[in-house]
Amino acid sequence: MADTETTAGTDWGAWQESWDRQQEWYMPDREDRFRIMLDMVEAFVGDTPRVLDLACGTGSITARLLARFPQGTSTGVDLDPALLTIAHGTFRGDDRVTLVEADLKDPDWPARLPYDTYDAVLTATALHWLRTDPLEALYGRIAELVRPGGVFMNADHMIDDTTPRINAAESARRRERRDRALRDGALDWAEWWQLAAEDPVLAAPTARRFEIYGEHADGDTPSAAWHARALREKGFAEARPVWCSPSDTLLLALR
Repeated sequence: MADTETTAGTDWGAWQESWDRQQEWYMPDREDRFRIMLDMVEAFVGDTPRVLDLACGTGSITARLLARFPQGTSTGVDLDPALLTIAHGTFRGDDRVTLVEADLKDPDWPARLPYDTYDAVLTATALHWLRTDPLEALYGRIAELVRPGGVFMNADHMIDDTTPRINAAESARRRERRDRALRDGALDWAEWWQLAAEDPVLAAPTARRFEIYGEHADGDTPSAAWHARALREKGFAEARPVWCSPSDTLLLALR
């Protein structure tokens, strides 16, 4: 992580905004999933939740959580040194937020957390970086962290292989929309990371990030039914989608 003196003049709000716009190039309905996610947090655990923001990145979920629930608290966990640098800059001085650097494939990562249990564990557009075997193992650890009556929610790409024609049409439509956005000046994933690599504060953590992850995900995108089944097998009482777009699903699991 970059030191405080080096990062003091960095406009972290601008980096957060830039990240949000880049992500919206892929997911124009991104804010919808966040809104429904927080609706479900309030419905199940109230308006002062203790939340684990899993694979938190820059803290997109945490920022929206605390804007809506000022009395809530969030623990953000990630391994990406560049995105964590932005998160540290954004939430510096906010005692409602704790940020933890940990590898979710490490079975001992929960030992780094400040709490043994959480009201809600939330994650978005992150766990497709994992293959199904480590993802199932992760779901087992998450089940142990969610208190009885608490919730886990995962908003991500969940592909139903039984609908190939629908999938192909949706994918083609999504590519057309992205191409139009690029022509209008939107940044894609590679362009955003190039800007980060050229920034004097983010250059070093960005280089470390690519040493860890490579260019992009090498994980799986199983169906929502697979996720629901895996979560029930790992200890959740109920699990089903509570929101979906043409390409993504928000799945909620109740302890």
